[in-house]
Order: sequence, then structure tokens, then C-alpha cells
Amino acid sequence: MGFVENVRLLPHRTMRSLLISLSHRRSLARLAVRSPLTRPVVARFVAGETLAEALPAIAALKLAGFRTTVDVLGESVTAPEHAAAAVDRYLATIAALSERGLDANVSVKLTQMGLGINREMCRANVTRIVDAAGGVSGFVRFDMEDHTRTDATLQVWRAAHDAYPMVGVVIQSALRRSSDDVDAIIAVGGRVRLCKGAYDEPASVAYRTKAAVDANYARLMERLLLADVHPAIATHDPRLIAKAIQITERDGIAPDRFEFQMLYGIRRDLQRTLLDRGYTVRIYVPYGQEWYPYFMRRLAERPANVGFMLRAILKEETRRVRGR
Repeated sequence: MGFVENVRLLPHRTMRSLLISLSHRRSLARLAVRSPLTRPVVARFVAGETLAEALPAIAALKLAGFRTTVDVLGESVTAPEHAAAAVDRYLATIAALSERGLDANVSVKLTQMGLGINREMCRANVTRIVDAAGGVSGFVRFDMEDHTRTDATLQVWRAAHDAYPMVGVVIQSALRRSSDDVDAIIAVGGRVRLCKGAYDEPASVAYRTKAAVDANYARLMERLLLADVHPAIATHDPRLIAKAIQITERDGIAPDRFEFQMLYGIRRDLQRTLLDRGYTVRIYVPYGQEWYPYFMRRLAERPANVGFMLRAILKEETRRVRGR
């Protein structure tokens, strides 16, 4: 049995931890980005490396009846000029979406805005994006990263929300603190995208079993739906989706008072089914050259693609070594 096959047989949690760890390896990122063999798998999850490549995919989703939110990929920048360049990409994206009559709705990671460099610089960068969205009646969602950034992300979101209410934030059901965070956000009328969480967090701050994460998701989802704050139910889990529908039908919550959100390229059949049933389905569409960390987290959630990806990378590495 080869290395790739052995890796595929790892327990799911071990595989997930391994892939999340690999998502931080810059050497592997450079290798993966260079390899043409990774493109077919990456293209399933990422709409392109440039805005020009992504716009047709976004337009096609609108034509099919879906709503969209766009993520200009990138995170954990280490220089102010890189954060400024990311802001410029977001401004260009918002302008292009608005000009084409597409949803001027974007999702932003604060470490891409310079959160790890200087908090005030990050706030200033975020303000530029929120102001641009406000100018075209758009929407900005602050993605949540690992638990060490939760407080800072909520603080930046709260300041932005005070200035422009059409900003939202992500809450992860994997974190033990999320119940209190949801209550605080509901109290000010904030809009939450509820997800499970894509980071390998310690047991001191997070639930470590799927059953516990799912149970917390169901509790938080019901609270958000009943609070009538237009939550985004971000999951591909059919059981949780069925639970959401059950709650809304039981309590007479109309389909326009919440939305389902799903990732680009994942469970397209389920996306279509929900849309055909009259629900709002918003697709999270990422694009950009910095796709490797995002892609590895998607692999961590979907191990079936791991074998193909590993074979592609190992084949490229073998060619590189032989070519020395």
C-alpha cells in the first residue's frame, strides 16, 4: 500500500488536523500553485485567480437564481503594503460587481486587512471597504478565523456595524463561547453567518466531536432564526438543513427572513434543491492567487479529494527533484 493510500485511511480527525497544519506550509503552497496537475481539483472550489476569471462564474450563478458573496482570497499578511493591496482588490471587486448588477456582497478576513500587524491600520482598511460597499448599498461580512482572533474580529465588526448596519460577522458552532457571542450580536440586531468552523482548535475553547459541534449548531441556529435577525445558515449538512426547515415551518418564519449559504462547488445538487423549493441560497465564491490555505481547509472537510491532490503534488515534486 502506497503513501497516498495510507494517508487516505487515516481517521477523519487526524486527516483534518494534518491538512489544516499543511495549510500553513508556504513551501507546499508554492509547489501546489505551480503545479498544473492541481488545477482541476482547485477549480472546483475556487472561481479563478483573477477578478476577470471570477466574474463570469458569479454572473452564471445569478442567472441560475443564486445569490453570492465574494471572497478575495488571502490571509495573515505580514506587511502593510500587502494589506493595502488587498483592500484595493476588494474595492475593485465591489465596483465591478455593482457595475454588472451582481450582488455587491463580499466576505473579508481581518488578518488580510493587517490585523496581525496593527489594529488601527486594520480598522482603517476595513473602513475603506465598508465605505465602498455602503456607496453601492452593498454588504460586508467579516469572516471568523481561529479562536485567537475572535475578540478582535467582533470588536472590529461592532465598530463597523455602528457606522453602517449592513455588515455581518461569522460565528462558529465549534467554539464554546459562541452562545454568549450570539446573544450579544442579537441584542444589537447584528447579522450572523453560522458555520461549524474550519480550524483545529484546542479542547479548552472548542468542542472536539462532530456530535457536540452539530448539537451546538442546532441550538444556535434555532436561537438566530427565532430572533428574526436574518441569519445565514451556512452548512452542507442535510440533517441541519432539515432542522432549519422544520423550525421555520413550525414557527411560520418566511423564507425571506433567513438564507442558506454554501461554498462554491460543494453540494451543487443540494444548492439546486433548496433553490427550487423557494429558499434563498447564497454561494460563497472565492477567487485569487492566494488559494492554497482556503483550498486545504476545504480538503480537510472533504477527504475524498485528498488522494488526487496528494498524487498531483508528489508527482510534481518527483519531477522537480529529478530535474535538478
